[in-house]
Amino acid sequence: MAKQIQKPGKETENTSKYTAKDITVLQGLEPVRKRPAMYIGGTGLDGLHHLVWEVLDNAIDEAMAGYAKLIELRILDGEKISVWDDGRGIPADLHPTTKKSALETVMTYLHAGGKFGGEGYKVSGGLHGVGVSVVNALSQFMRTEVHRDKKIYVQEYSRGKPKTAVKTLGKTSKHGTLQTFEPDPQVFPEIKFSYKTILDHCRQQAYLTKGTRISLIDDRQERKQRYTFYFEGGIASFVRHIIHSRPAFNDPPFYVDKAVNGTQVEVAISYIDDYNEHVSSFANNIHTGDGGTHLTGFRTALTRAINDYAKKNNLLKNGEAALGGEDMREGLVAIISVKLRDPQFEGQTKARLGNPEVRTHVESVVSEYFNYYLEEHPAEARRVIEKVILSARARAAAKAARDTVLRKGALEGMTLPGKLADCSSRDPKLSELFIVEGDSAGGSGKQGRDRHTQAILPLRGKILNVERARLDRMLSSDEIKALIIAMGTGIGEDFDITKLRYHRIIIATDADTDGSHIRTLLLTLFYRHFPQIIENGYLYIAQPPLYAITAAKEKHYAYTEQEKDKVIKSIKNQSVMIQRYKGLGEMNPEQLWETTMDPAARILKKVTIEDGEKADEIFTMLMGDEVPPRKHFIQTHAKAVKNLDI
Repeated sequence: MAKQIQKPGKETENTSKYTAKDITVLQGLEPVRKRPAMYIGGTGLDGLHHLVWEVLDNAIDEAMAGYAKLIELRILDGEKISVWDDGRGIPADLHPTTKKSALETVMTYLHAGGKFGGEGYKVSGGLHGVGVSVVNALSQFMRTEVHRDKKIYVQEYSRGKPKTAVKTLGKTSKHGTLQTFEPDPQVFPEIKFSYKTILDHCRQQAYLTKGTRISLIDDRQERKQRYTFYFEGGIASFVRHIIHSRPAFNDPPFYVDKAVNGTQVEVAISYIDDYNEHVSSFANNIHTGDGGTHLTGFRTALTRAINDYAKKNNLLKNGEAALGGEDMREGLVAIISVKLRDPQFEGQTKARLGNPEVRTHVESVVSEYFNYYLEEHPAEARRVIEKVILSARARAAAKAARDTVLRKGALEGMTLPGKLADCSSRDPKLSELFIVEGDSAGGSGKQGRDRHTQAILPLRGKILNVERARLDRMLSSDEIKALIIAMGTGIGEDFDITKLRYHRIIIATDADTDGSHIRTLLLTLFYRHFPQIIENGYLYIAQPPLYAITAAKEKHYAYTEQEKDKVIKSIKNQSVMIQRYKGLGEMNPEQLWETTMDPAARILKKVTIEDGEKADEIFTMLMGDEVPPRKHFIQTHAKAVKNLDI
């Protein structure tokens, strides 16, 4: 059969117009301005603060290399940032490739810096070498001042392009680099630096770079804020900060700082009377939220060392199996920090370390030195291991309880008589689960809902505070068991996010102190045992109105005091009736639908985790066993409370 040849037509004519002149070549830093999200993650407030981290990282790199001892970060008037470090200063001599000053090369070329080879930096956090040049590209003004070789070198830039040549201003006895930049409003819709966000980041970096003084000064107010961090103890001080006022089984914490084949391994370990794990890992001062080879090596060594000590000292009962990795985690507080020449990070966000040799290095250091620690501190060792053994026994009991819950769910076909009113849809993307407070709200919700997509689960009273209970005790709660079965995910080792039956889980509690307490208990449950539901964006909080305002035949709903006042002012020459809602049960089904459940009109707040470490600290303080931190928090914030159970 002859092959049919297509005659040139409209499609071919359009193709012929696509020529070399249609290929855009972005010069210098233009790619950064064209696609800023590729380099800093976005142009919101997180991306804005990423500029600060990039400049601060360069100063930290000088400190890690042993050349800087002082870093000073200032937030200036007009939302500008300046960062000074007393390191070596950026070289200013002629670069052999670009034929320009090395200073200008570093500031205006992507992938230019001292981190791609040579002896400039043996260790650095800047993997891609785009840091400071990206900041330059996204700033409407930037100025670099270098003190080096007894001279002061200065160059200014605008949107990544030099405004001046590199100038020599005079002589100096100092050494270091001062970077000042003003973010570009053409790139960032909102430019407002958070003192607290920067303060927390500086604190973390100071813990990870022991012996370095990091100061933060906020010059934007008449009364300047200033805070200086200096930790001689490094991450051992970091562990004490996490522990705060909670009693520890081993104090001071175990700490080791050891170099192995060019990799610096620094580990601090403590155990506290707590049911949760508090472990963070870092590589070249970058937080590796997804762990990596260094965390794997740490866990293997910790499990081996504790098992060896328990067996050697006959601490396990006859018939008890070796302690598993899961048993080690309850109450564990640990920081693992490694510094290495060529880190291999997985993913754009550098969230996981991939260097295989690091696992061996961390494992050997922790195995050797934690074994020494246990032998030299027998009282602390016995307390820690008894804690781990108790955790293992509780985990076995929890597994039995969990299996019972799962069997119950399977046998009952996910129906909970008297509790769950399920929706008819079986598509999780369309389905919603409203967790409501009490039978009256449950009754109104069941009558007012969209039965196709909305399920109602009423809770009877306040659920167990899971911050103070192990999994086995938690699973004895009928209300918690009902919720687990309703969601369909299982819990603990059996948790599977793909089995979640609702992609919107909505906490709908009353607008009073009891409602706030129940909401907090539920948030604690989800944060501690179902964090993947929060991370995937499936957890919400309903915002029912506080007031119904009726005038003549019109009814208005107000969700805040200010909104109520605004509505009342807008109603002229009419008698007004104001109803304050304290509970969802006070609404009839129609009111509940149109204010809280109707997707076209309701207000929902999505629950997110902005700062995992801070969230962990707050849940522990507010919901844990230790009273003094909670009392201090209440005393500090008591005067700021408004509308407390009106």
